[in-house]
Amino acid sequence: MTATTEIWNRYVATEARSHDKPGRQFRPRSLTFDAHAHIAVAAAGAFLKPHLDMDTIPLARWQTPETRAVNDRQDEDVKVRLFDQDHRIRNLDAMGVDMQLVMPTPNQCCYAVSGEVGAEAARLVNDGLRDFVARRPDRFVAFGTVPMQDAELAVRELDRCVNELGFKGVQILTTLAGREVSDPSHEPFWKRAEELGATVFIHPNGFTEGARFQRFYFNNVIGNPLETTLALHHLIFDGVLERYPALKIVAAHGGGFVGGYWGRIDHAWGARSDCRGDLPNPPSSYLKKVYVDSVVFTPGQLENLVTLFGADHVLMGTDDPFDMGEYDPVGHIVGSKLDEAAVEAICGGNAKRLLNL
Repeated sequence: MTATTEIWNRYVATEARSHDKPGRQFRPRSLTFDAHAHIAVAAAGAFLKPHLDMDTIPLARWQTPETRAVNDRQDEDVKVRLFDQDHRIRNLDAMGVDMQLVMPTPNQCCYAVSGEVGAEAARLVNDGLRDFVARRPDRFVAFGTVPMQDAELAVRELDRCVNELGFKGVQILTTLAGREVSDPSHEPFWKRAEELGATVFIHPNGFTEGARFQRFYFNNVIGNPLETTLALHHLIFDGVLERYPALKIVAAHGGGFVGGYWGRIDHAWGARSDCRGDLPNPPSSYLKKVYVDSVVFTPGQLENLVTLFGADHVLMGTDDPFDMGEYDPVGHIVGSKLDEAAVEAICGGNAKRLLNL
């Protein structure tokens, strides 16, 4: 980056498609629900600061000086959007969104610390989420976080999230304390999540092997969807979705890249013993169990998600308040070539059913 390079980013309607009137002007009469948004809890951030090595976070580790400068600018931009509820409600009204699911920022799902520190951080985050939602339960619901570096502690906090705090689910990252989401050490978590009927939202935080992804913000642009793609593949091929058929999974950013090339995993399952493993059914059959959000920016890709996952398994999302977010989510859904029933389902009906709103 040279001294004359302008540092900028924007929080506007996406450049990936053309735009008509804002979605709020032709939204469906039924519920509109943003199923992918983040807030931060100041008390948890202060508690974690002396314990957290930012180099353990792939999105922070693999970046150029220019990307770091833009991210620093974004950190300043989104402070009010991460903490101020009134500001957020004004943005929801402008987008034509009735309710929003808020989850921790990925950095506040912290597994690169001890189990005890992680458990305390999770409690602080979850208490902060509870307080945020309690002020306007007509506009917000919450997913918590759990310390996935320790299965026993994770299950304990999951129980608290659902049974004490009233959350509908939790957010976890795509890799957990250096282990895949399907690692046997996490089995108690998946078992308990199914028993509780808790929804698990899987979200990336940069690509773990991001040395080649540093320029052009590729660690987010390519790396985030790739991380989610890998997580879904591990859940399928290691049999987690086979063992827990009632498990409710939501995969961020349209489920990553799996929606564009799913035929290859079925082919491999049928062609090679090392890809078959103990999986009794074609891998793509398990994708029908997964929910994805609509943060894919183009009508064609949204329609592709509906073809693969089903109109009943796609949830409207924004990724609010970050610059890689979708800031006309209703317009995205309504402007696609989907029928009225699919539009109403994706805009809010599916979330209402999934979360028992």
